[in-house]
Amino acid sequence: MRTKTLLFILCTAGIQYLAAQTVESIRIGGYIGERINTCIEQRVKTQDVEALVEPFRHREETSLWQSEFFGKWALGAIASYQYTHDEALLELIDNGIKQFMQTQTPDGYIGNYKPEAQLQGWDIWGRKYSSLALLAYYRLTGNKQALEAARRLMDHLIAQLKEHNQEIARTGFYRGMPSCSILEPVVYLYRATQNKKYLEFAKSIVTSLEQEGCSQLISKALEGVPVSARSPFPKQWWSYENGQKAYEMMSCYVGLVELGKELDDPLYKQVALLTAADIREHEINIAGSGAAFECWYGGRQRQTQPTYHLMETCVTFTYMQFCQRLWEVTGDARYAEEFERTMYNALMASMKDDGSQISKYSPLEGWRHPGEEQCGMHINCCNANAPRGFALIPSMACHATEEQIYINLYLPMTATVTLGHGKEISLQTETDYPVNGKININVRTRKPQQFTLALRMPATADSIMAFVNGEQQEILHRGGYLYLNRLWKSDNRIELVFDMSTRIIRQNNMQAVVRGPLVFARDSRFNDGDVDECAVIQCDANGIVQATLAEQTDGSFAWLTLNVPMILGSDLENATNKAVKNIRFCDFASAGNDWQHSSRYRVWIPETLHVMSEPYHSY
Repeated sequence: MRTKTLLFILCTAGIQYLAAQTVESIRIGGYIGERINTCIEQRVKTQDVEALVEPFRHREETSLWQSEFFGKWALGAIASYQYTHDEALLELIDNGIKQFMQTQTPDGYIGNYKPEAQLQGWDIWGRKYSSLALLAYYRLTGNKQALEAARRLMDHLIAQLKEHNQEIARTGFYRGMPSCSILEPVVYLYRATQNKKYLEFAKSIVTSLEQEGCSQLISKALEGVPVSARSPFPKQWWSYENGQKAYEMMSCYVGLVELGKELDDPLYKQVALLTAADIREHEINIAGSGAAFECWYGGRQRQTQPTYHLMETCVTFTYMQFCQRLWEVTGDARYAEEFERTMYNALMASMKDDGSQISKYSPLEGWRHPGEEQCGMHINCCNANAPRGFALIPSMACHATEEQIYINLYLPMTATVTLGHGKEISLQTETDYPVNGKININVRTRKPQQFTLALRMPATADSIMAFVNGEQQEILHRGGYLYLNRLWKSDNRIELVFDMSTRIIRQNNMQAVVRGPLVFARDSRFNDGDVDECAVIQCDANGIVQATLAEQTDGSFAWLTLNVPMILGSDLENATNKAVKNIRFCDFASAGNDWQHSSRYRVWIPETLHVMSEPYHSY
């Protein structure tokens, strides 16, 4: 028997948690909907699942991370099924989980490490993904065998750590963060079983990671230590001594947030919020992601500089996941805003136009290409992980609590929601946002119902107007929510109008073009000059560019094309070079999306210095 996945309410003096009611169904259309569907069809459903299970049958590994791939795929597949209800996908999941559980040894171990190498390398990290997958499958289906497999897996780990007198935070790599990120499924296992043993294990993980020389994620957050300075510069980058690993660090904080809910301890939320603020302020770039060579490095200030191995897709997804969890425990629209920016830019840019591949890195200039195959398998970490990001979008787009419905993402969509006391509401959003700023939302109820509809007011909009059944609403500020509490009747219409100006962002003598949440880039396929040429983008005193969206033609490689007025080059004596020209930019997700070496793109454009202009630009 299939059971619905629900998030249960926890609202106390210590923690406010936006517990979810049932979103019975949601369907997303438009560009984002097409990209989600393409990812499911071309990445999730075409995966050779048998190949992902095979390493678990041969416990011969001593150092690599083959054991993460199945769990990542299963999590993306399960979340995708919850969105599509595709029976063929469910059959693929059922068969995969069945084969996977058959690899469990009599003592409970699921993994591919030799007995003498267990607890080392990426072994516990792999067990994290195995237990996450089993627990997600249990929540989806109610399958008790999956819950029992997860329980036995965790019992074996607890016993093994005790037997070897081994602190979990001193295992593996990166100050113990990969191993300690198993905290998240430990909390989920406690929720499912209410066995105090797992809650005590979760607490012991926190105690372990706070030891001197380990990641100390709580104390360093409280001390205000930037994420890029959590440990000294390592002698060996891929080692235990490197404490700046971005993806694993955020994974641990996701676990701390979940533990904080169970313990009703606001400390865990506090340290996650402090860390997220530092990441947002000092690491996340214009496209909504960050990290180089997979580690924090103060990247926001350095983003205009060409950088090796920028924006790992695993970092992109985990930042979206982190923002979603923090939104759930705060209701702060800033996290939805961050999620939106990352979704439209870094995440969408990671997938090839035909959906066949996910890039490992997505630099702000250069060309896109597939990442290397890892661990002797025809897959890498980002190909396995990115579908989880696409599948996360529906749950962030529309979220319901006992008496409120939040709309966080303005996508063409339909949703059916059941609030407390069986209130059934249907929503239909019609929009081309962010192509333009017009949104129509139809709200339908079978009978008059009192509830609140919370509409996110984007901070990126220059001005906002809102109307309910033609009556204009008062907008107090951008960057928060418009709360519409009323008796909703059978058919109601909401109209939103956002001013979507095109703007220049300047930094380090460079300039970039943005429109709402979208970042734009030059692309060599437009054949309108050297994408690396210096230029002066024409704008007014407020940085607003009189750019126009080009009409899309059949066969265009770009989702959106923007005509941007520019003066190219550094030669003003030649009248031709002095003229303002309309140069085409495309949305960042479309830039280089054919993954051909000839398709060079660039976000940050060098700005030509004009010393006769007063005042000089301030950087």
